[in-house]
Amino acid sequence: MAAVEMWTMGFAAPRRAGAQGERAEAEGWDGILVVDSQNLSGDPYVALAATAQATERLLVGTGVTNPVTRHPAVTATAAASVHALSGGRMVLGIGRGDSSLFHLGQEPAPVGVFATYLERVQGYLTGAPVDLDGFESTNSWIAASGLAKVPVDVAATGPQVVRVAALWADRITFAVGADPERLALCLDWARQARREAGLDPHGQSYGAWVNVVPGRDIAQCRQLARGGLATFAHFSSFSGRAAAGTPLQDREIVERLHRTYDREHHTQSGASHTALLDDDFVDRWAAVGPPERCVARLGEMVDAGAERLVLIGASADSDRQAALRARAVTVAEVLPVFR
Repeated sequence: MAAVEMWTMGFAAPRRAGAQGERAEAEGWDGILVVDSQNLSGDPYVALAATAQATERLLVGTGVTNPVTRHPAVTATAAASVHALSGGRMVLGIGRGDSSLFHLGQEPAPVGVFATYLERVQGYLTGAPVDLDGFESTNSWIAASGLAKVPVDVAATGPQVVRVAALWADRITFAVGADPERLALCLDWARQARREAGLDPHGQSYGAWVNVVPGRDIAQCRQLARGGLATFAHFSSFSGRAAAGTPLQDREIVERLHRTYDREHHTQSGASHTALLDDDFVDRWAAVGPPERCVARLGEMVDAGAERLVLIGASADSDRQAALRARAVTVAEVLPVFR
């Protein structure tokens, strides 16, 4: 199997970030992402700076920031600063916003707002003049820095965001579960959007977020995955309706998930909404169980076009020892297959 860029998730915990990065690098990961959710975690750019200083080759990135809580000039400067500190290892991951916004009483940014933000942040990252509704603004520090541009990676699920990302992002990482057919459909949307805009349809890098919990006790693996999987499944129903491409058998589930999502227990397996995810749903949307089963599912995602995989492990409130065992299996028996 061809080598695939493999990313893990971490916490934006400033005091732990360095050790967390050192461990990820030693385990063989290519990169680590941390969330930008100001009411639930520390500042991601502080954590990424600490990670960069503690590592030598590990890529670092936001997983993900949003277009509401930070002005695009501020985001560009923060990302470029980590890029400079790390020797060019920063990736700016961005989506429409979820926990960072609902803890402020807001919903995900409208697609039009998101598109404008991407255009502006890309302008700042290149050092070009940015039109702020008639006011010309330039990030002179980035323009004078001589840095290679920070790549922008959009987390996308539905066709509207995929189209925007196809036009304005350097990379797209799809949050559509462990479903190779749905991933292939999203890739088609992105490439078609680029063709229509006169852009190279193969001029972007594509990846996938996948919940992965390997182990011999499949019932335990499913439970360890449920909290994080429910979060990613609810991304498929931001508007209250299942996103285009969601399998028919799962549409009612993701729509009910949207209506009943317990925001106070975001990402946790103990959240009441996880009861909606029966075993069959978990098996369709995640890679769980024996490691060879997980490898096969991830291989299908790669065959569908993923050049990069972001593996989401056990949920935040999982039994610590069980979560550590699952991670150890991931590192020993899943990760090496894709190197």
